[in-house]
Amino acid sequence: MDLNSIIRAASPPRLGLTHNRVIPSRHVIQCVYRFDSSNALGGLNFTPGGRYDWQSSCAILASKVVSQQQDTEKSGGADGISAVNGHHTHDLVPVKAAETPSAFPKPLSIADLLPAPMHGSQLRVAYQGVPGAYSEAAAGKAYPNCEAIPCDQFEVAFQAVELWIADRAVLPVENSLGGSIHRNYDLLLRHRLHIVGEVQLPVHHCLLALSGVRMEYLTRVISHPQALSQCEHTITKLGLNVAREAVDDTAGAAEYIATNNLRDTAAIASAKAAKLYGLQILADGIQDDCSNVTRFVMLAREPIIPRTDRPFKTSIVFAHEKGTSVLFKVLSAFAFRNINLTKIESRPHRNSPIRVVEDGNEGTAKHFEYMFYVDFEASMAELRAQNALAEVQEFTSFLRVLGSYPMDMTPWIPSREEN
Repeated sequence: MDLNSIIRAASPPRLGLTHNRVIPSRHVIQCVYRFDSSNALGGLNFTPGGRYDWQSSCAILASKVVSQQQDTEKSGGADGISAVNGHHTHDLVPVKAAETPSAFPKPLSIADLLPAPMHGSQLRVAYQGVPGAYSEAAAGKAYPNCEAIPCDQFEVAFQAVELWIADRAVLPVENSLGGSIHRNYDLLLRHRLHIVGEVQLPVHHCLLALSGVRMEYLTRVISHPQALSQCEHTITKLGLNVAREAVDDTAGAAEYIATNNLRDTAAIASAKAAKLYGLQILADGIQDDCSNVTRFVMLAREPIIPRTDRPFKTSIVFAHEKGTSVLFKVLSAFAFRNINLTKIESRPHRNSPIRVVEDGNEGTAKHFEYMFYVDFEASMAELRAQNALAEVQEFTSFLRVLGSYPMDMTPWIPSREEN
């Protein structure tokens, strides 16, 4: 089926066109096609007239619509529904509503996308995980009163913003104990979103189990791999002889125990997750180090305008030319201008991971090629930052500014639970 032939052109809400919005909480819309990530960057094509074509291969077509109220648009379509969020529907098939709907929103998946938000509506922020995850808390800290959209994968959160399903994404990039989240660094390069801010969230782990379960009855502890490693010594001190099992996220571990009524299993998650899923807290603050902080970045489709009236941070990624001392020359461009580097991270160059060097006397040598991610404390509105990048560009084969954004300057108290 040719998707482009059935996707109708739509105008952005800011152009003043009338959209008949269906309340997202009362409809479940599921796409009949799997998303093709190779076409992710072609979702919106702008024309000089100011209009765009919604040409994502995972369009807002539905095979399932569950309605809990009478809709005003009953002029056509399946079950009397002719339009969803201003888009005409095609081949809508009504299905019977679930008898016991979940109390929490289902994580957004590649094959299950909601309609795009209307202009002026509540800010929608995508995060990876389920309700009760630390990423949800970070989204609430970054954007108070936002509508948090759970996603089952990091890449789905990127795509949700690219496809106008969400306005922002808040994703972790590094932890003070576990280090960098490499998956998100790779996705920053693959997608064309911009970093528009950062937020640092203290991580406060709890040991959760079903009500009435005692520690001595536990045989297994499940959580995210980093959470397990961050609580390893404390679990040993508690005298627990349990198996450690890794799952996708901390709150998902709590949800799994509550859903399956597992009385021999505990989860490492937040106190909020315990409240949401009806679990008791067996032990509070079980992280090995109270100085446990995760740094999140806020992503948007458009960059913000750099300023000089407050501390800014800039993130870049580059690949160096073949030769010696290139990295030293790049770093010297910042040192010469007294620009402080806060992070440098190397990741394999996926397009050319290995460089082969032929030497008639020594033989053949193989060198790994890398992309370098650098964060530095300066705004792109500052002349010194502009000059530094101009010099860096002379020694690199590729240079991209991921974002120039305000630094998170909020005070932080170690081992304090974020509400």
